[in-house]
Parts: sequence; C-alpha cells; structure tokens
Amino acid sequence: MGATKSYEFSARENKLARYAKAMAHPARVAILKLLATKATCQCGDIVDELPLSQSTISQHLKELKEAGLIKGEIDGAKVCYCINDKEWKAAQIWINQFFNSYKGCDECC
Repeated sequence: MGATKSYEFSARENKLARYAKAMAHPARVAILKLLATKATCQCGDIVDELPLSQSTISQHLKELKEAGLIKGEIDGAKVCYCINDKEWKAAQIWINQFFNSYKGCDECC
C-alpha cells in the first residue's frame, strides 16, 4: 500500500478501510449474507448459491479472510468458511461509530 500512504493514517482508519474494501463488492456482500445465515459453509456450497465460478468465489473469500471478517478451516479436501465472530462484532462497532460521528448540517450544500 505504499502509494496510498496508508502509514500516514491511524491503525483504526486503516482497519475501517479494510472492512470497507472487503465489503465493496456485491459478491462479497452476498457471501457474507450467506455465511451470516449459516453456522458454517463449505466453499462448494457457496458456489452453488452464487452465479460465479469457483475461482472467482475463491478470490472473494481470500479478500474477506484477509480483512478478518471470515475464517476458514481445512476439512479434508474442502475448506469450510464461517463468520469470524470477534472481527464481525468489531467491524459492526467501528462502522456504526463512523456513521454515528456525523453531526448533521442543516445549512450544508
């Protein structure tokens, strides 16, 4: 991330940006919605649910895992994915705090 100068921003701002980036694609939002409704989910199940190829789903899962929003466990030849409870709750708090920080402006643009 050298060109973005992310080191110039706080750890909290960088983490919030990672959450936002992870959720910035409709496929990743759909994956998160799917995982949120199940206790666990295998990658093959996700492919069956969404109109995307296995390789595309895998790339989206990688992005979500790097952001910490999901976790995966190897089960034989398959990887089972689920919501990372701790990170999910942190993301919810941080995103809510971010939106709640807006004070409003009656005389703005």
